[in-house]
Amino acid sequence: MAAALGEEAPDNQDYYGLLNVRREASQEELKAAYRRLCMLYHPDKHRDPELKTQAERLFNLVHQAYEVLSDPQTRAIYDIYGRRGLEMEGWEVVERKRTAAEIREEFERLQREREERRLQQRTNPKGTISVGIDATDLFDRYDEEYEDVPGSSFPQIEINKMHISQSIEAPLTATDTAILSGNLSTQNGNGGGSINLALRRVTSAKGWGELEFGAGDLHGPLFGLKIFRNLTPRCFITTNCALQFSSRGVRPGLTTVLARNLDKNTMGYLQWRWGIQSAMNTSIVRDTKTSHFTLALQLGIPHSFMMVSYQHKFQDEDQTRVKGSLKAGFFGTVVEYGAERKISRHSVLGATVSVGVPQGVSLKIKLNRASQTYFFPVHLTDQLLPSAVFYATVGPLVIYFAMHRLVIKPYLRAQKERELEKQRENTASDILQKKQEAEAAVRLMQESVRRIIEAEEARMGLIIVNAWYGKFVNDNSRKNEKVKVIDVTVPLQCLVKDSKLILTEASKAGLPGFYDPCVGEEKSLKVLYQFRGVLHQVMSADNEALRIPKQSHRIDADG
Repeated sequence: MAAALGEEAPDNQDYYGLLNVRREASQEELKAAYRRLCMLYHPDKHRDPELKTQAERLFNLVHQAYEVLSDPQTRAIYDIYGRRGLEMEGWEVVERKRTAAEIREEFERLQREREERRLQQRTNPKGTISVGIDATDLFDRYDEEYEDVPGSSFPQIEINKMHISQSIEAPLTATDTAILSGNLSTQNGNGGGSINLALRRVTSAKGWGELEFGAGDLHGPLFGLKIFRNLTPRCFITTNCALQFSSRGVRPGLTTVLARNLDKNTMGYLQWRWGIQSAMNTSIVRDTKTSHFTLALQLGIPHSFMMVSYQHKFQDEDQTRVKGSLKAGFFGTVVEYGAERKISRHSVLGATVSVGVPQGVSLKIKLNRASQTYFFPVHLTDQLLPSAVFYATVGPLVIYFAMHRLVIKPYLRAQKERELEKQRENTASDILQKKQEAEAAVRLMQESVRRIIEAEEARMGLIIVNAWYGKFVNDNSRKNEKVKVIDVTVPLQCLVKDSKLILTEASKAGLPGFYDPCVGEEKSLKVLYQFRGVLHQVMSADNEALRIPKQSHRIDADG
């Protein structure tokens, strides 16, 4: 069987799609689908030599599909490993005598082993690079004092601070993880760094504990303990104890956070921090599909404040978000507003304008790339200057839209085209074979379709007037894209039985008489059909189940 399978069918052949049955189909459903296709493709029904040859090929393919799916053992192997599992010499995947349940258990065991190996290899690196920029000379210049200094006519923009941090995780077992992290900081010529090692153990489904050890050149050794525990299904507590050793002695610290689900989308937090900067904080966070709201109040030494923030999430392809916040306390008042947007598959770009007293005006630019964060705070002025606020707001918008139109969008379009072209090249031979099989199947269906149409017309039943499958372009923003569809009127009519057409939840490219006309792109099935003498129309997504006729598909005669 392995040799025959390798000769007849491509590796990605979907046997369920070929027979148009559910993956959970019973033996009776498989047998009914097999008999119907055998009647259609049986070589003895065709006298023309060319049609006979094509019928033999498709008949063998249908027979292979039924042979695999009707045997519980081979079906289990196919469901788990695909055709490659069936092609292994000597059935090396599993013992031939095992039942379907035993095969699945074996697969799950192998999968767990692969997960453990993958766990050992995963380090989950995370990092942050922050570069502080002093651009106050753009707005706060000392014209009179330095007008004679060479080069004083150009604003001086300086990098006054930098911070780099990185962490990696090393899973030791299924429950134990080691986390190594470090950071380096410098500001106005002075800097330092530290390194930390944490060991985390998941004690149960309800909690975990973590031991932390650290050391740095600015502070002495650090020892910490962190505990997380679910108290109830809707409430948890986190406690963090730390001992910081320095030349001034031991400085203990304790932070406890109690959180509770107030409803499906709202969390309430109570935090108590004792140590160098003692404080009590309470906050409410509401996060929904379209918005994120936070209200916080803190009483502490040296800072007490109240903060409210709101973020709106647009449901667009680029996941655009706009946000604003107000924070007022002993340190002054700060208003922030900004936006962020996805610029590629793994990158999110954001900008925030901060206006405060006495802080002045700053522009904060952040780029998240996978698990790495790049942060650029630009301090523009110590005063509240309308010009600084204007340029901090308009400047990033103009630069972003110019870059998006001239650089980002063309790059992403070219990248997508390269990926699609590579995918087409890799599947070209398979697609050509599928196309030839589909065209041959359509020729073989002609006589059966003629009889089906005659029977349906006699009973005023289901007639497929037109059907197309592939990529449709209905959006004006995509009008330059090429429509790529194939006519599948005959194959769909051939699937009509007793004035009904039922398609399962699977890619329709695997149906008899179908093939994929646009590899890697979104596809749909558009059907115009007649039932009881009335026209109906429906558009169905590629993997969406379809059942016709339906009253909701009816075309309004007045429209």
